Amino acid sequence: MSAQALLPILLLCALLLQARGGYHKKEKNAQLPTEIKDCVKRVKVHMCRRHCENHQECQANNICCSAYCGNVCMSLL
Repeated sequence: MSAQALLPILLLCALLLQARGGYHKKEKNAQLPTEIKDCVKRVKVHMCRRHCENHQECQANNICCSAYCGNVCMSLL
C-alpha cells in the first residue's frame, strides 16, 4: 500500500477514536466509595425491590447501601 492510501485510513481511525470517546482521561473527581456501607436513612419496604451489588447499578443520585432486606439503591437527596 502506498503512503497516500495509508494517510486517509489513519485519519479515519483517529476520527473514530474521538467519536467513541478515546484520547481523553476520565476524571476521578466524583468517585463513589467502593465499599457498601449501612444505609443512613431508614429503608422502606418498597425500596427492597431495588437490589444492587455496587454503586454503578443504581441510578443517578443514588448509592448502594446495606439494609435489612439486602443491598438496595437509596437516594442521596
